Amino acid sequence: MMKIKPIITAISIAVASASVSALAAPADSTRTLPVRTADSLPSIAKKVSLNVQETRSTSLDSRAPTAAQPKPTNDKPANSKPANNKADPKAADSMTQLIDSKNKSAASVISEDPAEPNSTTADNMSAAELTLKDEQSDSTDDISEGQAVAAPSDISSIDSSDPLAFELPESEKRQDFSDDPTIKNIEDKDGKRYTTLNLSNYAKQVNEAVWSPNMKVNSAMTIKMQALLDWNHASPGPIDGGWGMNSKKALINFQTMKGLPATGKMDQKTWNALIKNIPANKPVLVTYTLTEDDINTNFASTPSGSEAKSKMKGLYYQDIKEMLGERFHMDVRYLDKLNKSKEYKAGETITVLNTRGPLNQRINRVVANKADKTLYAYNGNQLVATYPTTVGSDATPSPQGTFKIINKVKMPWYKATVGEGTQKKVHMLPPGPNNPVGVVWMGLSKPSYGLHGSPKPEGISRQASAGCVRLTNWDVLEVYANIENGATVELK
Repeated sequence: MMKIKPIITAISIAVASASVSALAAPADSTRTLPVRTADSLPSIAKKVSLNVQETRSTSLDSRAPTAAQPKPTNDKPANSKPANNKADPKAADSMTQLIDSKNKSAASVISEDPAEPNSTTADNMSAAELTLKDEQSDSTDDISEGQAVAAPSDISSIDSSDPLAFELPESEKRQDFSDDPTIKNIEDKDGKRYTTLNLSNYAKQVNEAVWSPNMKVNSAMTIKMQALLDWNHASPGPIDGGWGMNSKKALINFQTMKGLPATGKMDQKTWNALIKNIPANKPVLVTYTLTEDDINTNFASTPSGSEAKSKMKGLYYQDIKEMLGERFHMDVRYLDKLNKSKEYKAGETITVLNTRGPLNQRINRVVANKADKTLYAYNGNQLVATYPTTVGSDATPSPQGTFKIINKVKMPWYKATVGEGTQKKVHMLPPGPNNPVGVVWMGLSKPSYGLHGSPKPEGISRQASAGCVRLTNWDVLEVYANIENGATVELK
């Protein structure tokens, strides 16, 4: 990611794509969609203690070029014990069988003070795989610098040899695109209905999971804890069924929010605080019936290179799974595991995560801590939410200091500068979830820096950025909805 100057407003993808019928899906609900598969991906059900970092799905970005990956390790905790599975194996569905078959020797005990198993090697390997994938993806990026901007009325009028040729139209400085299809997909403003009908045995186990001291933890409890953290606005990032770096941070952050010892270990007081304001019958996994609107969303592969991206009508979701992953705060691979036999047609019922409600808290101060890879959101002195983030990089560190939010924009365009000197060219990249700054830009009083979304949610806390603060698209939208213009931003 390059530095970004806060010369911003936005334009709706819906407007940008209105004249492009080629990319719009036909009304036929049997349309074949370019969906992702996960047949070769590791099991989501790897069990280790929640007091350490459970081997998580590595969430490799399928948009990046294929690379040889380091062979993952299969380290077992020193005190691992066989799992006690209460469910009748004869009655177990395929998801439960998958979990049990992969984890008969890998369960460990979660308690207030267990021995610490050594599972960090596996988690670090996952991080290394993600980093390698991101580096390879970034190596195909030809952008030398850029800025989030409004769309000019006539893109062809831009002098591509002059990176300063574009002036921000006065009429577009205060546009609100809250009803943009992409924003509605993520924020779910349509009031889509979910049920608990026809849930699998695995989904029922997740919904019924209750923590107790010395319990043997499995994937069901892992997902339940990730969901509870999400519901309490201590975001774990994309929920994936693994207890990795972002989940452990989220638990520590939640404990801090509630004034509990920030141990990163589950105990009775932490569990009680997690469920305190949550209805006892609120399900974690629910069924959702795909609609014609879901299927008829614009999908298009994201090309490599700025020039190719600039010719797109929108940097849309690449497929329906990517869209649903962002809407339901899920790692695409976990979504795929839950719905392995699904074809993603209108009228089909899939299993998804029941996501959090709105924060409804004023945010007037945020602290972005590079060491913690966390954005802390405050209402006065009260910590009200936390989000995993990427803050700068070793090559392009974020400035340290206190700044202000000076503008907030949904669906920004991106003005990409390519090359140097006489070879310098400018390409206007259209809005969309796969725009370099995602679906939101919030510029700081420090020129070139801001808070923004990401086209790679699974890489948050693992990617590098060019000094900016990067969040998942759904987390940055929550910040956007609650933060004030003029709010304080501390970069540490």
